[in-house]
Amino acid sequence: MSEPSKGISGLPPERQRIIGEIPVPTLINWLSLGAVPLLFFFAIRAWGRDDTLLVVMLTAIALSLVLNTLAYLIGKHKTLHRRGFICLITLLFMYLAIAGIEDGTAVLWLFAYPPIIFYISSLKVGIVTCAFGLASLTALFTPVGADLFNTPYSNSFKLMMISVLAFEMICCFVLDLSRRRAKDRLIILAHEHEYAAKHDAMTGLANRREGLQQLEAEYERYLRNQRRFSVILLDIDLFKSVNDNFGHQAGDKLIALVASKLRDTCRKIDTLSRWGGEEFLVILPETDCKEATHMAERVRKAIAAAAIDHDGSRINATISAGVASIQGTEPADNLLQRADEALYNAKASGRNKVCKEGS
Repeated sequence: MSEPSKGISGLPPERQRIIGEIPVPTLINWLSLGAVPLLFFFAIRAWGRDDTLLVVMLTAIALSLVLNTLAYLIGKHKTLHRRGFICLITLLFMYLAIAGIEDGTAVLWLFAYPPIIFYISSLKVGIVTCAFGLASLTALFTPVGADLFNTPYSNSFKLMMISVLAFEMICCFVLDLSRRRAKDRLIILAHEHEYAAKHDAMTGLANRREGLQQLEAEYERYLRNQRRFSVILLDIDLFKSVNDNFGHQAGDKLIALVASKLRDTCRKIDTLSRWGGEEFLVILPETDCKEATHMAERVRKAIAAAAIDHDGSRINATISAGVASIQGTEPADNLLQRADEALYNAKASGRNKVCKEGS
């Protein structure tokens, strides 16, 4: 079982959100659907003023937003969806600023740009895009820009617009940076708690609860495709005597040793769990009883050949193991019971042995 992620970069995208957060594609679709009626409203006003160019521009952007949304709903391409939206609203806001629509008041829509960009894109893209927008607006407000595009803005409006927009961009950057850091920390904590809830603290193996869940999942998979699986139930021999003679710290070291040898010997597809105390369960997918018995023997030999050092004493460990394989449509509990019976036989016949079901 893998250890918890130390960050969110290695997690799949669906696990990089927290409950209650609006997904970026959903937000883009909502913004697009909200913008379309507004664009058509101002296009109708422009039609009444015989401003054909503005009608065409606003209608084209409205239809493009609709097409961008439909393309996402059909293809589910998130990156193309986001980039298309950013390009369209950037083009729209640039045109509103340059054309001086509605007596120059339409440029106020630029204040909606920074929070949207920072939310739907990466922090780097937000910084670059906002810096480019502020620089472009500043160039437009220079005497050269005013003469070139014949903008209707007064000098006091230009100064106020640039100052307030720059202030808003800085605030959006700081707040979004704080939001992202808090989100990352929440996700890391959530996955650390999830890991702790599913794993044994001493060994790092799955705990009994997670072992049962994995067993149930493997059983469901077996019912679907009829690919057999097996389990190994193993127990450290004479573990109580180790605790009594050397102390619980030595017993903990033995448990950790067995867990380590299980990791080294078993396959990556196998589920290793600490079943309780000195008992362990191994779930082996697509493995019959014979193969599982061979695996149990390798584990037994690896553990018998190892030892721990405790207060100058060398303590060896052995294990007894019971092996069972799923049969027919029996419940998983029956499989565990047969493995437990095989383990009891291994103990009764001298320990440091592997017994399979029925033997």
